[in-house]
Amino acid sequence: MRRGGGQLKQVALFAALALAMTLRLASAEAHFLGERVFSSADAALGGLSGIEVSEDGATFTVISDRGAMGTGRFSRASDGRILDITFDRFAPLKGRDGGALGQYQTDAEGLAQARDGTLFVSFEGEHRIWAYPRFGAAAQALPAHPDFAGLQNNSALEALAIDAAGALYTLPERSGAMERPFPLYRFKEGVWSQPFAVPRRGEFLPVGMDFGPDGRLYLLERWFTGFAFAARVRSFALGDDLRDEREELVTISGTHDNLEGIAVWGKAAQIHLTLVSDDNFRAFQRTEFVDYLLLQ
Repeated sequence: MRRGGGQLKQVALFAALALAMTLRLASAEAHFLGERVFSSADAALGGLSGIEVSEDGATFTVISDRGAMGTGRFSRASDGRILDITFDRFAPLKGRDGGALGQYQTDAEGLAQARDGTLFVSFEGEHRIWAYPRFGAAAQALPAHPDFAGLQNNSALEALAIDAAGALYTLPERSGAMERPFPLYRFKEGVWSQPFAVPRRGEFLPVGMDFGPDGRLYLLERWFTGFAFAARVRSFALGDDLRDEREELVTISGTHDNLEGIAVWGKAAQIHLTLVSDDNFRAFQRTEFVDYLLLQ
């Protein structure tokens, strides 16, 4: 949708910056550790949309929204900052027949890893969740919730997480209305339900989520302010409903690139957030690995 003239844009810009700066003050407990920009001679290595990190922060798995998966290692400083990034493998995801994905099947957005190593990936375009028993394996399809068929094409199953009991959680990027919460779906013991709804707060939209070592659900959200990206992380306790909503982090627009993936690791008293950005395969954007420490 087209907006008004330059003066209106300037007013909106200053308002957005003022709001972001105010919000930033509310997230003083999130300590910025560092940011590492990654570049590769492999033109296919980009568009990173989901990430899982080992409990010690040493290894990672990522997915690309062009239908690929990679694994690698971090070299970290004693405080947890990333010093170097090494990819060991990066390859296209396979379909259920072990062959290449179809034209509208490649938009991988969410990633979750079970305790047995199984990798679950949520997709937009052809809205679905597939399981990969191991890196490079053929996909195994999970049944779909009836709601999935009606989700918007480019705003569907954006985030995916798995809890300690092995239940999967997913939600769409858009709820359909500013006052409408985001439906949070759960796949537990082979059955889909929608037991929770995530309250919508402002302009931010969900892009990634993960369960932390404290058992809380951490939700990464993004706001494109018209010229750059702002990010927010909220966390929730899960019971009969979502409880104890906390705003863990809010960044000023332009602090980082297009953060889309989140991994939460460490110990309950010292929780690390590792975030990764989607460069959209554009020269003016970057693949960033960003670390924050939550001070409990």
